[in-house]
Amino acid sequence: MIQVREVRTQKEQKIFAVFHEKMYRDVPGAIPELIADEMDNFNPQKNPAYDFCQVKQWIAWQDGVPVGRVAGIINQAANEKWGTRRVRFTRLDFKDDPEISRALLEAVEEWGRSQGLAEIHGPIGFCDMDQEGMLVEGFEEEGMLITIHNAPYYPAHMETLGYRKDVDWLEFQIRVPRDKMEKMQRLQERVLQRYHLRLLEPHSKRELRPYVLKAFDLLDRTYQNLYGTVPLTAGLVRKYYQQFMLLIHPAYVKLILDEEGCLVGLGMAAPSVSRAVKKSRGRLLPWGWLRLLRALYGKNPVLDLYLVGVVPEYQKKGLTAVLLHSMTEEARRRGFQVAETGPELETNTQVQSLWKYYEARQHRRRRCWIKEL
Repeated sequence: MIQVREVRTQKEQKIFAVFHEKMYRDVPGAIPELIADEMDNFNPQKNPAYDFCQVKQWIAWQDGVPVGRVAGIINQAANEKWGTRRVRFTRLDFKDDPEISRALLEAVEEWGRSQGLAEIHGPIGFCDMDQEGMLVEGFEEEGMLITIHNAPYYPAHMETLGYRKDVDWLEFQIRVPRDKMEKMQRLQERVLQRYHLRLLEPHSKRELRPYVLKAFDLLDRTYQNLYGTVPLTAGLVRKYYQQFMLLIHPAYVKLILDEEGCLVGLGMAAPSVSRAVKKSRGRLLPWGWLRLLRALYGKNPVLDLYLVGVVPEYQKKGLTAVLLHSMTEEARRRGFQVAETGPELETNTQVQSLWKYYEARQHRRRRCWIKEL
């Protein structure tokens, strides 16, 4: 018999946080969350998103053993921004048993109904900087630290339970070119000259630090119309600043400044830490820190392309190509073999049209599901 109980104790919180890593420990491509970050994500004292979110977590138990988990989020800021009445689900994991998946999602659904909401959608987290999208293609591919891994049977469970596609994200793997891309170099020079812009390529965190908070403001403006986004509060900026500073390698951060020195474009990549986090089982102690540093500063064949953002007034003017080319050149000079993109909305043709200049393949697809309550 399956019992679904709300998480209430610190012990249950730890079980919830480590569930994914334990479930997928023997799956090579499944990259766990950083456990410490996950504990903080569901701590009202440490996650400023609780200022505008109601949150509940549940664990499914069978014979005293945890067999599934899910969290529900009522994001009031998102509902107000988008004019919706939705509850979100996130951190959904379950053994291949329809009774478990049904019981977990029904817990979130019933909570949503009790709050007068009309729809449930997910997986989607607290904001756009959090996890989103269930894997529906590319299960055999190695994931990224910022993405979700799930077993191939998940989508079938969702369809059986009456969920349908709301939106998809695509992910691409790009072969890093061995030779300099002369055509992209000429395009970069033309764009910068035409709009009187300057490409800044920081060499140290000290040189980068003055632009970090400005970067979050840029991302807030850039992504404001993307699916499910909410404005980044000052508290959220501080939270994600602390988390991202661990992964930032200045060599892979590219900035575009206008004539007044204002930040108008940002590209951020980093050597992949996926295998380091996998080997450390999502833990930073005792050796996780060392493995992360080796991945970031040692020899590494894989570069993760985390994000590219351009302020609205400069979009569709070639700045995205400038940023991608600059990161590509850095990867080429440093001997990377492939680059992995983060999730891109399938409607983001502006970025996806640039992959025609590279040897690229779309190798993962993930989905946000929706259902009327």
